[in-house]
Amino acid sequence: MWIAEYLHPVDRPEDVFKLEVFSTRETKAFIRAFDFLHAVRAHLHFTTGRPEERLTFDLQPEIARRMGYGDRGDAPAVERFMRRYFLIAKEVGALTRAFSAKLEAEHFKHEPKGISRFLPGGRPKRKALEVDGFFEDGGRLNIEGPEIFEADPVNLIRLFKIADERDLDLHPDAFTAVTRSLALITSKVRRDPEACRAFLDLLARGKRSYRTLTLMNDAGVLGRFIPEFGRVVAQMQFNMYHSYTVDEHTLRAVGVIGDIAAGRLADDHPLAVSIMPLIEDREALFLAMLLHDTGKGGVGGQEKAGARSARSACERLGVERSKVELVAWLVENHLVMSDFAQKRDVSDPGTVAAFARIVENPERLRLLLVITVADIRAVGPGVWNGWKGQLLRELYNATEAVFRGGRGSDAAANVQRHQEAAAEAARAALLEADPDAGSWVAAMENAYFSAFSQEDLLEHAVLARRAAAQGGAAAEGRVRSGQNASEIVVAAKDRQGLFADLALTISSLGGNVVGARVFTSRHGQALDVFYVQDATGAPLGCENPRALRRLADALEAAGRGEPLAVEPRRGADQSRAAAFAIAPSVTVDNDASDDATVVEASGRDRPGLLHALAKSLADSGLSIQSAHIDGYGERAVDAFYVQTAQGEKITETRRINALKADLLDALEQNEASAPAARPGLRRARASVAR
Repeated sequence: MWIAEYLHPVDRPEDVFKLEVFSTRETKAFIRAFDFLHAVRAHLHFTTGRPEERLTFDLQPEIARRMGYGDRGDAPAVERFMRRYFLIAKEVGALTRAFSAKLEAEHFKHEPKGISRFLPGGRPKRKALEVDGFFEDGGRLNIEGPEIFEADPVNLIRLFKIADERDLDLHPDAFTAVTRSLALITSKVRRDPEACRAFLDLLARGKRSYRTLTLMNDAGVLGRFIPEFGRVVAQMQFNMYHSYTVDEHTLRAVGVIGDIAAGRLADDHPLAVSIMPLIEDREALFLAMLLHDTGKGGVGGQEKAGARSARSACERLGVERSKVELVAWLVENHLVMSDFAQKRDVSDPGTVAAFARIVENPERLRLLLVITVADIRAVGPGVWNGWKGQLLRELYNATEAVFRGGRGSDAAANVQRHQEAAAEAARAALLEADPDAGSWVAAMENAYFSAFSQEDLLEHAVLARRAAAQGGAAAEGRVRSGQNASEIVVAAKDRQGLFADLALTISSLGGNVVGARVFTSRHGQALDVFYVQDATGAPLGCENPRALRRLADALEAAGRGEPLAVEPRRGADQSRAAAFAIAPSVTVDNDASDDATVVEASGRDRPGLLHALAKSLADSGLSIQSAHIDGYGERAVDAFYVQTAQGEKITETRRINALKADLLDALEQNEASAPAARPGLRRARASVAR
């Protein structure tokens, strides 16, 4: 609007709408966007009492209410309002491209030919292509005119296929013509064999699929050609975990798979890059990634609804039946691998066996690993880290060993045999390197030896002897840059509440636990390994090594049972996180493990939450066998494998209800005070095995 007023001075701002720059449809879109954005801006000012231009989390629900949005089904009012906002913003982008095309045409129309050689790039050079109706215009793909779409609507898909093949951007004239021709993409075009083949080639074998698919989405073609995808365009989720709208997240995930296939992410994702050439069906992989979130808000839950929409889309694209079912299975199960890796004990043979029974074969395992990596990485900045990568690799390797070992029905036995063989080899290597470690080797269980490298095992044995010699506890810390966290190892005499005390110490000194492993020897000595970040999400002590040494000293004191020497850290007032209402929940599952009860607690994240939950479990007379900590922005989801003092599951209904009440009380107190974790902090799973 500012550019239009500069180039075409008008007496009143609304006269800009009358300029012959836009078509009638675009003029209506301009007015609609103008009115909506100014209404939002005015409500921001009225709500805050100042000239506020930021539509922050805490203001979005109130603006939605003021503008008349209400809840509809599973879609909260704030999400409906924000989807409208993002659709308007997308429309403004399309209008800007159309206007830019007009400006460029006017510029070269009136430019004196004699001076064109002095302008950057000069006049655009036209280069004919072998495809009728398309030509290269100054390094961008253009068309002879919108009539080529009217003559053959499949050209709306060919255009983007050619752009990808030749690595070209779209000329603004071509982009504008596309946006004005979307009505030509009918059911007939969606089922046209040539259009479908061109789209699948672009998706699965394109040179720069993310860029080209983004162009298709910006122009409105992608959502029109794949209506299942169109339903999630501009859809947002009102939380701090998801940084992008559903369509943008999806396209970024497709781009991550493209980078993995090209080997560009070998440092971050070595396993995914190494198995990518082994994947037999790339089309199924890319289709599943494109359609994996199309079930959001659907009937029956995201996974079931997504599988239905995936089948519908694939059948319309002419995909063979076996591939349709594979894509639907991947969409329905795209969250399973991350859930098992981050919320369950991968060292438990039963866990691996249960996952193997779901996956069924190595090809599905490979597909699921790549989809899981891309899905997590595309959620937002800082969500992916080396710790999550390690967990997924452990689950993948353990499950692959099951498939190598034989029948899926023997999965648990296969895992057990593999773990025992690896433990025996590790024991022998440790004794050879450290003959004094005999007592330590004999006292530790198989799961411990398969969880660490030989270098780590040697350091642990030395640390355990040091703990025995200096009052019962010893701790060491070092930065693990590959896992984006610092590793702190604590050896101490085991006792009830030890894990809770150590977690409180870490929180009090400004650390955030993003992972942990705990093992207990047959002699009653605990080995707790914590992975810790600072308040910025960086490895604790990476900038100040003294902070890491200070924490190690404090953990040694806590391990000896000494009272905490510093005031527990309080959660700061975080208005972004406080904007979200978090409903605490606790579930108790006696079927997920053969010898332990799995307790899952979910609520508002904050410093010290892990300690509060662990203390409630200890006060209930339960021993933590395994804990798995995960986080989704403002929400924490912590799962604990617990046993009674007699080494059994919790079976009494009265005791289960009392435990739920205690944990809910801790979570609800947390929600009432709302001391949320700092924005951007991501809590990963802690794998604790005893």
